Amino acid sequence: MKFYDCTTAPSPRRVRIFLAEKGISVPTVQVDLRNNEQLKPEFRAINPDATVPVLELDNGTRITDAIGICIYFEATNPQPPLMGEGAEEKAVVAEWHRIAERNGFYAVMDALRNATPRLKDRALPGPDDYAQIPALAERGRARVARFFELMDARLAQSEFVAGARYSLADITALVSVDFARWVKLSVPEECKNLRRWHAQVSARPSANA
Repeated sequence: MKFYDCTTAPSPRRVRIFLAEKGISVPTVQVDLRNNEQLKPEFRAINPDATVPVLELDNGTRITDAIGICIYFEATNPQPPLMGEGAEEKAVVAEWHRIAERNGFYAVMDALRNATPRLKDRALPGPDDYAQIPALAERGRARVARFFELMDARLAQSEFVAGARYSLADITALVSVDFARWVKLSVPEECKNLRRWHAQVSARPSANA
């Protein structure tokens, strides 16, 4: 088994946190995204989509999606449960994970990739070049601000994003909040519930994975 990672990238960080919470260690290969190693033929032979993370299983199967990798490890190492137990909890975790990913993670990605000079013509990750659209960067920043408000309201009702215990939804929300700093957006002072939660989950050892 082999995990293709980039320590500076937010998407594989989600998997690293997930593995740390599970107490799982996997041999890791670093991919240098800053120098576009993901676009070279050697890596594209591993993942034609030219993205990390990638999990290569012992039988040669490659899982090229962060959440797909988490699903694999949840199934093979069910404790502690990070994707819920029972139909209701599994559904709620999936719901709030999608909310955090859609409104947080992807919003920050739009704000970053459509405004950063070194990502000119690389507005989307993957094998193809796409021009930046400044309006998408502006919309992304507005969506991140709304994401902070949404999470603050949710965390006024719940200790963790999806309920009473830590889950994949917290991992994606944490990475999204930290990712937002890349575009100089931070949680407002008035979002006290979100700030309480962020301090709490950032203090977990897995947050440093």
